[in-house]
Amino acid sequence: MKNLLLMVLLSTTIFASTWCPITGLKISDNLRTSYSAKLEANDAKRVYSSVYALLIDMNEYGIYDIKKYDIKSKTYVDVEDKILEEASKLLKDKMKLMREVYKKRAYPMGKKLYKKRCPQDINVNDFLEISDLKEELSQVCNLKDEMYLHATAVYLWDVIREGGVIAQESKVKVSEDEKCPVCGMFTYKYPRWAAQIFYKHGDHEHRYSFDGVKDLMKFYFNPMKWGDYKNSKLENITKILVTDYYSQKAIDGRNAFYVIRSDIYGPMGHELIPFENESDAKTFKNDHNGKKIIKFKDIIEEEVYKLDISE
Repeated sequence: MKNLLLMVLLSTTIFASTWCPITGLKISDNLRTSYSAKLEANDAKRVYSSVYALLIDMNEYGIYDIKKYDIKSKTYVDVEDKILEEASKLLKDKMKLMREVYKKRAYPMGKKLYKKRCPQDINVNDFLEISDLKEELSQVCNLKDEMYLHATAVYLWDVIREGGVIAQESKVKVSEDEKCPVCGMFTYKYPRWAAQIFYKHGDHEHRYSFDGVKDLMKFYFNPMKWGDYKNSKLENITKILVTDYYSQKAIDGRNAFYVIRSDIYGPMGHELIPFENESDAKTFKNDHNGKKIIKFKDIIEEEVYKLDISE
């Protein structure tokens, strides 16, 4: 694939486009951090949204005539080698951070926008670079806002094309006939809130699915209250899965962080909203007026039932 891409780059003249060929970010919105360079293979000029995007091209194909946008002169000027050396040390962490940020907002947003506003026959593999894909989306999708356009582009490029940061991660899998044993609702209708407890019954494993952590905890503390589940004892639990609010992947419920009393409601009202990382829980708590963050081991039955009462 890499060799094929290089052959295409060699056979075409690439000029600076509206968007960065590596990140897809709009160049005019990122002039302060913008860089330019030429490919060693064919002298084609490229313009990047950041030094980190430039370094990816440098590592992949080789570049020269590297310049940085200068605010005062409003042109691209020569760059000192030490700037590139320092940025190279941070490249891996910066790319990882960008993906983490996208996982929280851009990918979920892009997925919804793509389904609602774009033709569903777009083949991501037809495009050489994300900037090419973004140009196509700007023509065929109802995405006038740059933020919406970018979210859709990175979702298709990172998740669909690569097989998916989100697509590869497991989700809480619920069949259409499963009902929450606490409230009686069909759990599959609420995938972003789905949670499960797995019990060992002899040589077999059985699960119960819930439309939120709140109902899961009610069952966890007192399964007999919600039916004749003689084998549903704490010592028989093999695992507990909940859905991370941001990434929508299945995570270990016993190691998760939960935000309670926020302004985000689940199918059954106030919820214990789960996060794999404490930093994400803190961000959500601050953004959505959460009351506190709590670990699984610190959840008490009385507090769970208090979530049913409006405050």
